[in-house]
Amino acid sequence: MKRSRIDAAIDDARSRAEDAGIVLPGFATWGRDEWLAAPPSARPALERGLGWDVTDFGRGDFDRVGLVLCTLRNGSLAERDAGAGQTYAEKFMVARDGQETPMHLHRRKTEDIINRGGAALVVELHPESGDDAVVTLVDGLERAVRGGEQLRLEPGQSVQVPAGVYHRFWADGGVLLAGEVSSVNDDVDDNVFLDPSPRFPAVTEDAPARYLLVSEYEAVLAG
Repeated sequence: MKRSRIDAAIDDARSRAEDAGIVLPGFATWGRDEWLAAPPSARPALERGLGWDVTDFGRGDFDRVGLVLCTLRNGSLAERDAGAGQTYAEKFMVARDGQETPMHLHRRKTEDIINRGGAALVVELHPESGDDAVVTLVDGLERAVRGGEQLRLEPGQSVQVPAGVYHRFWADGGVLLAGEVSSVNDDVDDNVFLDPSPRFPAVTEDAPARYLLVSEYEAVLAG
């Protein structure tokens, strides 16, 4: 992805959050230079991957396959494995009309995907085991969702995606503001794509970078 496209997508997501009355944490407003000059107290945010993430999943067609995310809170892998401390995560997400997050599953993470406003959120679930249906929660109510059934969730609605269940989702009818509440998030090792795909994009530096992506934190932490 071009750096200019990534930075514009973050600008757009911040503007849409503001227009919707969704107040993001202070670090969501930080530019690249602010992250690089951040005090030692910001190290946990870097280690836990808090901040902006824009991806086309390596497909090279961001308008059709892609997502803008901001990880708002996240526990550490040590806390996840111990089952104590911050064992949860939350994300804010933006998808444009028809823009899809492709079929994937998480081995360790169970998540709720929530329509926070705007367009409809369409979610499709497929059990990895070959069962006919996934027994899950839709708006807190138990429901057996057939493999391949498309759930259309309007603003305020949500679906739980259990660990080990393949799923994809997209916006329908406009720009979608979505949320994710989950167990600890590990985007490095806990994403399994049905059609093997990189989780983070290759970046073409066509313009000076204004934001620092979570996929770039490792270099900052190392240096």
